[in-house]
Amino acid sequence: MKLNKICSAILLSTLPLTPALAAGLDRSGQSIAAFLQPGNYAEAGISILDPKVQSNQLKVNDMAEDYYFPSAAIKVQATEHISIGLLYDQPFGAESLYPSNNPVFGANGEATQVEVETHNLSALIGYQPTENWNFYVGPVYQTVQGTVSLRGLAYGGASKLGSYDINLKEDEAYGWLAGFAYQIPEIALKTAITYRSEIKHELDTTETFGFGAIQRPNALTEVVTPQSVNIDFQTGVAANTLAFANIRWAHWDQFAVTPKFLNAASGNNLIDYSDDQWSATVGVGRKFNSHWSGSASVGYDSGAGNPVTTLGPTEGYWSVGLGGQYSPAENYFIQAGVKYFWLGDAHAQTGGNIVGEFTDNYALGYGLKIGYRF
Repeated sequence: MKLNKICSAILLSTLPLTPALAAGLDRSGQSIAAFLQPGNYAEAGISILDPKVQSNQLKVNDMAEDYYFPSAAIKVQATEHISIGLLYDQPFGAESLYPSNNPVFGANGEATQVEVETHNLSALIGYQPTENWNFYVGPVYQTVQGTVSLRGLAYGGASKLGSYDINLKEDEAYGWLAGFAYQIPEIALKTAITYRSEIKHELDTTETFGFGAIQRPNALTEVVTPQSVNIDFQTGVAANTLAFANIRWAHWDQFAVTPKFLNAASGNNLIDYSDDQWSATVGVGRKFNSHWSGSASVGYDSGAGNPVTTLGPTEGYWSVGLGGQYSPAENYFIQAGVKYFWLGDAHAQTGGNIVGEFTDNYALGYGLKIGYRF
C-alpha cells in the first residue's frame, strides 16, 4: 500500500473535476486541491454542464440553459516551510430560460429568464512546520452580477410581476478563507478542512415594470454569498489505488435577494432558500501504469429546501462520475471526466404560492483539465 509522492500526486489529480451542480446557486464546489499539490504546480480547466429541467404539469420541456465555467490555479513552494498560491473559479451562478410561447412563463414574445455570474480569486499562503502539517489562510476577491426577467401568469401577469426586469450591476467585495491539512505521504493519506467566509455585496440595481414603462434606478440590493466548509480526504487502500471523499456544507439557510421595489410591490423576495446545503462525493482512483490513471465516484447533494424558486426548480441530486488521465511525463498531465446527475424533483413557487412540479430532471457534466509541475 506504500505510494511515493509522484504516484500520490497523480492519483490525487483524478479527483472529480466535472462541475458540481449543487444546491442554491452553488457551481464549482470551491476546491483548494491544487494548493495542496506537492512542489510547484499549475493547472487550467474548463467544465460544461448540460441540464434538462422540465415540468409536464406546466408544459415546460426544458428551462435550464447549458453553461460552462473555467478554473485555474498556481501554487509555488517558496521555501521548505512556506507555500503561496492563487486560485480562480466561478463558484456561484445560474442560467435559465423558459419557452416564450408558454403563457405561464412568457408574454408578448418574451420569456422568464435569469443569468447570475460570479468570479472568485483566492490568494493563499501556507505554513508547513513539518512534512505532515500545512496551515493556510488568505483573502478572497469576489465579483457578482445578475439579470432577471419575470414573464407570464406564474408572476400574476402584466398587471403584477409578470412584466418585471432587474439589472444587478457588477459589484466587488472581499472575504477570506482558512484551513489546515494533514498528510502521510508514504501511504498517500491526506485530509484537509477549509472554511470560507460569507461575502457581502451591495449591487447598484435598476428595476423595470410594465415592459419598460416604469423604471426605478439608483437602489442597492444586498446579496450575501454563503459561508462554507469543505472537508477533503484521501488514503491509499492498495498498491497504486486511492479512496477519496469530499464533504461540503454551505450556509444557504435564510439566503434571500430582496430588491427594494419588487418587495414593496409584492412583499416577496426575488430569490430565497430555506435550508443549508450538504453534499458528499466518494470514490476511488487508480494508477494503471506510468501514463494512465482513472477514477470513479458517486455524489449526493441535499438541495437547499423545497419548494424552491421557479428560477432553479430542482432539489439536490445523486450523481455518478468517471475520470481519466494521461500523463506523457511525470511533470504534466491531461485529464477528462464526465458525470451524470439525477436531479431531484421540486415544487416551484413564486411569492409563497406553488406554481407546479418539476420532475424527471437530469444533467450531464463534462470536464477537461491540464496540470503541470515545475
